[in-house]
Amino acid sequence: MSIGEGTDIGFSTIRGHEYPTIRQFTVFLENRVGQLLEVIRRFEGSKVRIVALSIVDSTECAFVRFLLSHPEQGREILERAGLALIESDLIGVELPDVPQPLLRVCTALLQAEVNIVQTYPLLIRPHGKPSVALMVDNIDLGRETLAVKGFRMISEDDLMDEC
Repeated sequence: MSIGEGTDIGFSTIRGHEYPTIRQFTVFLENRVGQLLEVIRRFEGSKVRIVALSIVDSTECAFVRFLLSHPEQGREILERAGLALIESDLIGVELPDVPQPLLRVCTALLQAEVNIVQTYPLLIRPHGKPSVALMVDNIDLGRETLAVKGFRMISEDDLMDEC
């Protein structure tokens, strides 16, 4: 009997989620002058726009994280460049128009015992509102919790519409 034989478990990928998430691409770059510019220039002439960017630097390499307006085309560009990349799903959330909106987001996730692993602001304002991207340790519970608490989720379609 092979693994999975006789079970009703399908083999769907993470992209099979039925709710809005935002894909993050992490690329590994040699830590030398001009490497980031080389990657960013690859998007020139395409409809792909960088809507969020984060860099974690170390002595030998840098981890560059991108959220892109058109993730399918962006992935193709990065792969054609021969870059090693990791694709992850993040939650995009619109910040409410209240004092200390991040406090509300963090409190909601803490109450559900969802840990925030990474976060950064979006460079665009979907629907004219400030928004953040969150990587959490339990994306299903994190997304469900924020939705129940009344937060508006940002999808990849929202990123395309703004560019």
